[in-house]
Amino acid sequence: MELINLEDVKQFIGNSVEIVIQNEEGGDQAAAVRKPIKKIQYCPDKTHIRFYFDDFYFFAVPAKSKVNWSNDIWSAYDADSELTYKLKKVQVF
Repeated sequence: MELINLEDVKQFIGNSVEIVIQNEEGGDQAAAVRKPIKKIQYCPDKTHIRFYFDDFYFFAVPAKSKVNWSNDIWSAYDADSELTYKLKKVQVF
């Protein structure tokens, strides 16, 4: 399986996003979080893509996840963990 293309997600850099992580059934999930994305890069071994909130903190999405775009929401499904990671740009007022 191909790695997620960084060019496809670079549009989030410099924007605030809403991040949701949910299980396969859409049930148990962490609370949605709104954060600005400072930079995006592969981790050193290229197993994950890191979405940095600042120079230190990030969240990681498995780089071999299946990607989908729907209604301005980028999502990546990781079959191993059965988790879906969703990002959506949000307006900051």
